[in-house]
Amino acid sequence: GEPHGPNIIPRPWVKQLISEKLPDANIVETNTFYVGGRHTTAQHRKTLQINGWTFCPVDIMDEDGTTDLPVRGGKWFDHMTVGSHMLDYDSMLVLTHFKGHVQGGFGGSNKNIGIGCADGRIGKKMIHQGRHPGQWDIAKEEFMERMVESSKATIDYFGDRIVYINVMRNMSVSCDCEGVAAQPVVTPNVGILASTDILAIDQACVDLVYAMKPEEHHDLVERMTSRHGLRQLSYMKEMHMGNDLYKLIDLDHDTKRIVAADAVQDLIPFGEDNR
Repeated sequence: GEPHGPNIIPRPWVKQLISEKLPDANIVETNTFYVGGRHTTAQHRKTLQINGWTFCPVDIMDEDGTTDLPVRGGKWFDHMTVGSHMLDYDSMLVLTHFKGHVQGGFGGSNKNIGIGCADGRIGKKMIHQGRHPGQWDIAKEEFMERMVESSKATIDYFGDRIVYINVMRNMSVSCDCEGVAAQPVVTPNVGILASTDILAIDQACVDLVYAMKPEEHHDLVERMTSRHGLRQLSYMKEMHMGNDLYKLIDLDHDTKRIVAADAVQDLIPFGEDNR
């Protein structure tokens, strides 16, 4: 996220995960297409320091250039340009702060790798702008589909060596790329989801939001629908990237199988339990 972003995943959580379970891991990033605190590598390194990502190596994957990965069966792309350091890795854990997004409607695992692995000058421009004069001129559905095709390039590269964790906490309607300008959080915290299927995990997170009471999910659902964000899910299905029929297993209660409505019963209003 941008400097001093208020809603990013807490650094102590990530530090503990890496130190206890992934001691040889790097955090990976790419520079941004928009001008901001992560537009250049130098700016990006400074932002990482400000935000406290100093407890393990952080690899800005497009620092030394780019490489192209094939997009199989794409409508918009036959390849996606990513940071060249992507080829240094044989597996990826996609740790995502699930939240709203100003263009995507919501930001889950698909947004995280679709935008996050594309390099900052070529790949992100391919997704955000394409043939249009500016990055905000692209049609809503077209943007979703371009983002999905970018994700597919990364997923196909790693094969079965990629897993996903979505953290449903501090779910502003704003992306972490908005930093301190993010809209206030009003949606209750839900918990953490994990899957080996990108469509299943993003579908489950969306289902959990929709299963909340109207007063709990109103702002986030409005952001999703107004941006046509659900096209992310339907296009991932069309691209055969995963399964939207999933089983929701509650690890806090003896791996009991539950439905979305069970998971969001009696949520504590945001601010009263902001852990």
